[in-house]
Amino acid sequence: MAATKSQGKSFTLFMVGLTAACAGIAYFTTGVGKVALLIGLVAVAISLFEFFKIKPLEGRTGAGAQPAALKLAGVVVVLLGWVVVLLGLHLTAGVGGRMVMSIIGIAISLGGIFFLLAPASSKNAIWKA
Repeated sequence: MAATKSQGKSFTLFMVGLTAACAGIAYFTTGVGKVALLIGLVAVAISLFEFFKIKPLEGRTGAGAQPAALKLAGVVVVLLGWVVVLLGLHLTAGVGGRMVMSIIGIAISLGGIFFLLAPASSKNAIWKA
C-alpha cells in the first residue's frame, strides 16, 4: 500500500502533537508547558480524526481478521513486564536487585512479544493462504 499525501500530513500532525504534548507534560509547572500540552492534545485528536477519515478510503485489507483476544493477552503480558521493571526499581534498594528485576521484566515483555503478539499477528497472514 502506498502512502498518500493525506496519510503523511496526518502522521506528521500526530508526531508534532505528540512531541508537544510530551514537552507540555515535562514542563507542566510553567505556563508555556500547559499551553504546549493543550496544543499537543488538540493536534493528536485532530490527527486521529483524520486517520479515521482516511481508513475507509483504503479499501479491503489483504489479511483476514486477527484474533483480538490473543493480541490483547500479548499486550497485557508486555505491560506486565514493564510493571515488574517499575516495581523492581521502586521496591529494591540495591543495584543488583534492580538489575535482576529489570532483566526479569524485560524477559516477560519479550516473551509476550515473541510468543503471543507475533503468532497473533501472523495467524491469518497473506503468505499462509
